[in-house]
Amino acid sequence: MSDAPAPRIPTIDLRPWLEGDEAARAALARTVDEALQTAGFLLVTGHGVDPALRSRIREAARSFFALPVAVKQPYEAKVGGRGWLGPGAEANGYAEGTETPPDLKESLTFATHEPFEDPVVNAEWYAPNVWPAEVPELRTLCEEYLEEMAALEKRLLSLLGEALGLDPDFFSRHMDHPTYGFNINWYPGTDVVGEPQPGQFRIGPHTDFGTVTILDRQAGKGGLQVYTDDGGWEDAPFDPDAFTINIGDLMARWTGDRWRSGRHRVLPPPADAPAEELMSLVYFGECTPGTRVESVPAPVGRVAYEPVDSHVYLREKLDSITVG
Repeated sequence: MSDAPAPRIPTIDLRPWLEGDEAARAALARTVDEALQTAGFLLVTGHGVDPALRSRIREAARSFFALPVAVKQPYEAKVGGRGWLGPGAEANGYAEGTETPPDLKESLTFATHEPFEDPVVNAEWYAPNVWPAEVPELRTLCEEYLEEMAALEKRLLSLLGEALGLDPDFFSRHMDHPTYGFNINWYPGTDVVGEPQPGQFRIGPHTDFGTVTILDRQAGKGGLQVYTDDGGWEDAPFDPDAFTINIGDLMARWTGDRWRSGRHRVLPPPADAPAEELMSLVYFGECTPGTRVESVPAPVGRVAYEPVDSHVYLREKLDSITVG
């Protein structure tokens, strides 16, 4: 038996949760609870999402990002909208009160579009997606991927309910008509973005805002770092077969800070590999608009936050990272 400490960010295989016996499911739930108390991050394998689909999305998105700015400009969107977020649109460090230069990235951003019964909510959170005509295959690929993400999110939320010793549908019952955000983040090299300014990142230090984030990332020197109390900033572990899962602010509030909202950043292009290019596929899970997020009481919860309306909270956070 090894005396080596368990990793702060463990890799869990989802298959025992989906197919295993009661003991296997309980053991997995304990591992998840312990990891989310430490860093707010997990790596998840056994999810069943085809890696070829992710590769095809990257290939199509890269074709769009390579277009001239004048061609991309008609698709320009605001933060939290649908379309293209060009250079300088976001500074994620703003969300935690850090005045950083704008993030060194471009994004294609899509979201929920199924109509909602309240016309005001529908206009704000369920507007139609804007798909680039220059890359027609992107829509079909992304819609397939988002169906996979929605299914995976439901499985994860069931696991999270079990990990807290709550009903398996404790979180998922608030997802009858959820919103979500989906960003394809392109992190080009210095030949595109120029030399980073002091304190400038591909994405500045922040926590995500919603429930769970499902990230498909690429390894790189200018890649993802996560923050833990024990280790400070450290490179995130990488497994090409795994999704990186992290807890967002709403989930942390819901659990009374039992689970950490995973603080992270993406480093700027490295000085010894300035042309490095990375692309991430980021699915931001959220609730049905109007969900009242109220901290689970002790002994599960540690802090009793004031209840919040999920989407009032999300809108404030999205506005906070908007540059200009």
